[in-house]
Amino acid sequence: MSRGNGAVKAKRQQTILSLVGEERLASQEEIRARLAALGLEATQSTISRDVEELGLARVHDHDGVRYVVPGNGASPVPWRLLRHLLEEFALSFTRSDHGLVVRTPPGAASALAEGIDRTELPDIAGTIAGDNTILILGREGVAPAALERALDQIMEADA
Repeated sequence: MSRGNGAVKAKRQQTILSLVGEERLASQEEIRARLAALGLEATQSTISRDVEELGLARVHDHDGVRYVVPGNGASPVPWRLLRHLLEEFALSFTRSDHGLVVRTPPGAASALAEGIDRTELPDIAGTIAGDNTILILGREGVAPAALERALDQIMEADA
């Protein structure tokens, strides 16, 4: 996959997460139509793969059926989703005095940072994302090496 395709995929998946988190979307066709309205064309099979990779769930509530974003409400993003995002987008880790710098393909940092933040790992205070770089800040007293170990463990975990 070329870097351009990775950036398009990251932007599309980040947009899907945002749309599903903000709107009531009951079908993949509704997701496709909203993406198209925002200038992001995608086929139904691409959206189906994105929904699976993002770990979106289709739930029934008092208003009907809708997709929900993992991590909204009480439960954090499943580690499976974060592992997928790390494997897909984390190109390198570099420790600094202030945290851990993660390089990604262009356009992918935001999607990965969102996954890290939503996982609510105990050692991570938060992330700051640019286009292709994320700064992960540890909680007080947490060394950058510990942050890197935590992410490495997630990537090595069994499905």
